[in-house]
Amino acid sequence: MPDDQWNPGSLMEVSGTYWKSCTIHTGVKLGVFTLIGGETLTAEDVSKRSHGSQRGLTILLNALSAMGLLIKEGELYRNPPFALTYLTRESPDYLGHILMHHHHLMESWTHLDEAVLNGTPVQSEKKGWSKEEQESFLLGMYNNASFAAPAIANAVDLSDCATLLDLGGGPGTYAIHFCQKNPQLKAWVYDLAGTEPFARGIIEKHRMGDRVGFTPFDFIKESFHKKDRFDVAWLSHILHGEGEAEIRRIIAKTAATLHPGGKLLIHEFLLDESKDTPLFPALFSLNMLAVTDKGRAYSYPELGAMMESAGLTTIRRIDYDSPTGGAIIEGIKA
Repeated sequence: MPDDQWNPGSLMEVSGTYWKSCTIHTGVKLGVFTLIGGETLTAEDVSKRSHGSQRGLTILLNALSAMGLLIKEGELYRNPPFALTYLTRESPDYLGHILMHHHHLMESWTHLDEAVLNGTPVQSEKKGWSKEEQESFLLGMYNNASFAAPAIANAVDLSDCATLLDLGGGPGTYAIHFCQKNPQLKAWVYDLAGTEPFARGIIEKHRMGDRVGFTPFDFIKESFHKKDRFDVAWLSHILHGEGEAEIRRIIAKTAATLHPGGKLLIHEFLLDESKDTPLFPALFSLNMLAVTDKGRAYSYPELGAMMESAGLTTIRRIDYDSPTGGAIIEGIKA
């Protein structure tokens, strides 16, 4: 926000934005939009279906209506088209998973001051993610990728590629879209074993089981086998969780799996060289500070230099229509 737009009112508005976030998260977590579905219900109806307090549900429903996420007519509430499309579980475009992932991140953000002073996240007492958190993350990544993947598949030329490595590809969303765009292409998702059930489900949902495979693989700890050779490697949003030394190792060993002339593609929220723009990558870097030991957002010059160090040439940036500063860096193996 330009300096001349800051005033006490705008400062207070931004400071209290989390009120809106928490209202949305609560509506999704309680399944309010799904409970209402295509019907028109009273607060009493919703409270009975959710087995919750009528007082609490009434206040929540009114707040959601004030935000335009519900429509209130008299004492009746219904979903507008937007909520039916993106906030009800039955919808194929349901975004609740990524919204719940944001919800699960909030605890770390409440300790951001400590993370900034210490340079590392505040560790919670629990170990590992719950099943709900893992599902929200993986299917949330599917939510995010599903919106970006069509534009990315159009922006990247894979017409001369037959095999693709989707490293740390989670549910395999990008691998699926690349294969849909390029009928000659086959892809393999390499990711942690715990990710496999989610990936298999998404792959089968898109009926791509004959062209997209899954290999359990820890890209931090493991090395590729000599038989692992690909025409293109896709690294989407996996490097921002690591420090520079780890990124150099990941890029180097991934580049080694490529055939001569093969492409390595890095997809990240890219900072400008000054690192204070664009806004989303700058804030995302804070998120990485809050939740990882070494992660942050990186700039195009930083990642491009690491690719050159790994022997890649013809480094170039590929932009697509991303509202969050997402872009692709391509390098060619000599």
